[in-house]
Amino acid sequence: MTQTHDKAVRPREGADAGVPVDEPAQPYRIRRSSDAIRFAASVTGLAVVMLLVSVAQGTTHGLHSDIQEGTAHAPRMLLSLATLVSSFGVLAAPIAFGIVRLFHKDGTRVAIALLAAMIAFGITVGLDDLSVRAAPGGVLDSLIWGGTETAPIHTDIAPVIAFVSAVGMAGRIRWQAATWTMIGLAALTGLTAAYASVAALAATYFLGRAIGHGTLYAVGTPNPRPPGTAVVAALERLGLRPVRAVRLDGTPDSGEETRRYGVVLAAGPADGDTAPDRDAGEWDLEVRVLDRDQQTAGLLYRVWRLLRLRSTTTGRALRSLRRSLEQESLMAYAVAAAGVRTPRLVGTSEVGTEAALLAYEHVPGRRLADVPDEEITGALLTDVWRQFRAMQAGRLAHRRLQDGAVAVGADGRAYITDLRAGETAVGDLALRLDLAQLLTTLALRVGAERAVRTAAEVLGGEALAAAVPLLQPVALSRATRTALRRDRELLTGIREQIVRLKPETEVAPLRLERFRPRTIFSIVALSIAAYIVIPQVASLDLAAMASAATWHWAAAALGGAALTYLAAAFMLMGFVPERLPLGRTVLVQLAASFVKLVAPAAVGGVAVNTRYLQRSGVRPGLAVASVGASQLVGLVTHVLLLIMFGFLTGSTTKATQDLAPSRTIVIVVLSLGLLAGLALTVPRVRRVVASRLKSMFSGVVPRLVDVLQTPKKLFTGMGGTLLLTVGFVLCLDASIRAFGGSLPLTTVVVVFLTANAVGSAAPTPGGLGAVEGALTLALTISGLTAETATSAVLLYRLLTLWLPVLPGWAAFTYLQRREAL
Repeated sequence: MTQTHDKAVRPREGADAGVPVDEPAQPYRIRRSSDAIRFAASVTGLAVVMLLVSVAQGTTHGLHSDIQEGTAHAPRMLLSLATLVSSFGVLAAPIAFGIVRLFHKDGTRVAIALLAAMIAFGITVGLDDLSVRAAPGGVLDSLIWGGTETAPIHTDIAPVIAFVSAVGMAGRIRWQAATWTMIGLAALTGLTAAYASVAALAATYFLGRAIGHGTLYAVGTPNPRPPGTAVVAALERLGLRPVRAVRLDGTPDSGEETRRYGVVLAAGPADGDTAPDRDAGEWDLEVRVLDRDQQTAGLLYRVWRLLRLRSTTTGRALRSLRRSLEQESLMAYAVAAAGVRTPRLVGTSEVGTEAALLAYEHVPGRRLADVPDEEITGALLTDVWRQFRAMQAGRLAHRRLQDGAVAVGADGRAYITDLRAGETAVGDLALRLDLAQLLTTLALRVGAERAVRTAAEVLGGEALAAAVPLLQPVALSRATRTALRRDRELLTGIREQIVRLKPETEVAPLRLERFRPRTIFSIVALSIAAYIVIPQVASLDLAAMASAATWHWAAAALGGAALTYLAAAFMLMGFVPERLPLGRTVLVQLAASFVKLVAPAAVGGVAVNTRYLQRSGVRPGLAVASVGASQLVGLVTHVLLLIMFGFLTGSTTKATQDLAPSRTIVIVVLSLGLLAGLALTVPRVRRVVASRLKSMFSGVVPRLVDVLQTPKKLFTGMGGTLLLTVGFVLCLDASIRAFGGSLPLTTVVVVFLTANAVGSAAPTPGGLGAVEGALTLALTISGLTAETATSAVLLYRLLTLWLPVLPGWAAFTYLQRREAL
């Protein structure tokens, strides 16, 4: 795509040799993010192959047998010819390509590729020798077919793949086809001769690719970016007459996705022109250069956003060089056609095979980011909003409306720039996201009140109200979210200003995320929990365990579990001055047991109880404070009981009643305290903990004062708190006795309190995995056999976690129908 300047001009002859370009020296080698991404992808692929062959050896061996049987019917002459051709061609094709590159003065790239091939050869030979001696019959051996008589990884193919990956055949279709055809033929002959399996070839491919791209990234690839002189030459091919150019964006490794050049054009007639006298910075053109290797900059972040957010809220994660050039060009023309004030696009052109340029008319002025706060007047803000209104009317989404994307010209007017991420013909959601972004950007500079007031004057209150559900950090750019850390109440302030204009505005946040990061964390935690719990269950003979259990103790354990729901109801009722019916409150606690399976243990019960209080007529703030008060008292009681019974466990004989603390308990408590202290030294962890405690316990003290004025309520709340612990301890103790075990009651109390604390902190639903592991370990350390401890823990968790699920679901459904939840 090539556009030309409006003026009738012709290029100067010999200009590419005489036009001075002021720019820092280009680095000889660069590290491309695309190489790092390909290396990581190859390592991931290798890990997946190893995992598959370790869990599906029968399938891989069967696949290899099928391939052998299929090739057995092929003509022997054809197979012999393929073997002969691949034996020479697998080396001849890469060597020939390397010689061609040497003639093109690309010896550095060939040397790096040879280094990668040598590394691959050494690693594959080492792996082959190691697998024969150290792991016969293991994972490496399962990569092959034929036992330890053959090598699991092709030492003749892996170095070739590493060489091809590092030498750079991109864009050379014929060479790529010839080289990969030879590699494919070599792999086929390996299969037919029972030299290696499909899994071995897959492992060889990923290993070679990983070594090739890893070497490229570690050593650095020769810089393919065209210099400024090539950029000037491309401008001359557009019919322009540059006489001077200077690099504007700092050093070549500044990390920016594009390079920028300021260019002065010749004035006067074409023949005999000279460079005009201008002050520094007075350019005719500002040229943006898109380098091919920079198209993957920030790719991992963009992919993460694409996966995490709904598709309508994000742009493309990856664009080719051609696609980026066409997209920005289209956006520039569309913005100008919509009547938005923006630098005019003069022309576009490719710069060799590795870059492209966009030449804009230079607008003297400054970016909004460089304008002091006191110079940002109401007239300027109004002008910014007018340009934004024109973009919205043209259904154009900018997607990067930060203060660097707004320029303030020397005439004091606003210009919209940096259109590389923009899109045309977008939907309403993308337009509202742009509005939320610009509101936040301007509020960071001039405050929420001025940003909203000037926007309302131009857009109207109705348009601003549409942005309120999108005023959430996840909807904003990364730079804006970073800036918001210095003013965490800014988004709340913007919402409040808009609500004052339109009191009926819907303020509930719009769901933009497909999933939240903590969902991934919970899935990982659940996988670890399954890894801990499943082997414990699989190692037990459940039938023998059930027949050996003492059922009257199991019934006692069931009674203790049932007692906990009554205790939890008393605990909640005691910290709510309003009257609550006992029966319905017990049902709410039973419903909370169902919610535990879809939320962490410390979250589900709080949410259900808060919702129940609100439905019972308690105002939202007081409902949160009541539940927070019960949680706070429960936490303090838990810690005090743990300390008290930790000391009691030290009285191991009748003769020593000196309450000396158990050494194990002291070590555990001190270790937990040390870990908690170290975690709180991290600012981010400290902020998360502080915000969580603030949201949970805000308004708690006034609520506790209300409860203290009613002794009956205080007795009910404290009694429910203690009774809750008693119920769980009775259930655990009876579960131990049901399988013939016995421990001192003080030890059982300490074990329960410790495991309960671990389960409350775990992010898994119901503390799954964490509670089982903590209980089993603690009971085993306390003197129970591993089989008895595991059996007791499984019975305890069956009664307290799994058995209440169906009754809890029934209670949850019933309460919802009665509008109690």
